[in-house]
Amino acid sequence: MLFRTLRAEQMKLRHSPVWLAFFILPILPAFMGTFNYLQNLDLLQTEWYSLWTQHTLFSCYFFLPALIGVYCSYLCRLEHLNHNWNSTMTAPVPISCIYLAKLLIASSMVLLTQVWIGVLFIISGKLTGLTAPIPPELPEWLLFGTIGGIVICALQLCISLVIRSFAVPVGLALIGGISGLAALAKGYGVWFPYSLMSLGMRANHPGGAMQCSVVQFSLNCLLYLVVFCLFAVLWLEKRDVKTG
Repeated sequence: MLFRTLRAEQMKLRHSPVWLAFFILPILPAFMGTFNYLQNLDLLQTEWYSLWTQHTLFSCYFFLPALIGVYCSYLCRLEHLNHNWNSTMTAPVPISCIYLAKLLIASSMVLLTQVWIGVLFIISGKLTGLTAPIPPELPEWLLFGTIGGIVICALQLCISLVIRSFAVPVGLALIGGISGLAALAKGYGVWFPYSLMSLGMRANHPGGAMQCSVVQFSLNCLLYLVVFCLFAVLWLEKRDVKTG
């Protein structure tokens, strides 16, 4: 049943304008970060690691949360139109499969986005003339960033289920990303969902260890995923099945 629901969600993305956002939005922080790096070469002297801090400064707190918000809002958009929740909720599909299918599709988009970010980072470094080897930690940064991004997906899907609007959840995602910067600066990043992606990507300290243990990071991500999944299923059972 889950695979059928996944195929239905995949059909939404075919010829979707979401792919335009997927390609263009990560280019903007890559360009801005590279430009900022070139303007501060006297201060940013650790080459690839310095370039990474500038890229993630713009992507983790501004563009990526908003992009994830776009993914999740788009996945819920069709159901919010013309009372389609009525037909969705009366289909012979478990409610949990409806949410999990959306979460898996959004998570796959985050994974692809992280790969694209990694490619843009390497291209930017080569264009700026960096001759040092590419950081071997790059796959780890992207992997843990993906895990943190999946948590944001789970939260944004909940918001998109509750708020029947496309733009408002995207705006809340942007606010969440900016708030994540403040939470990370105060040392509470591991406890704030929107900070987990930047924490996993080592946005502030790429040359060292994560600001919390990998175990704590993983457990917090798992905890948030369970909480958001339970909330979404209960919301769909108690609300959308009645109000459609």
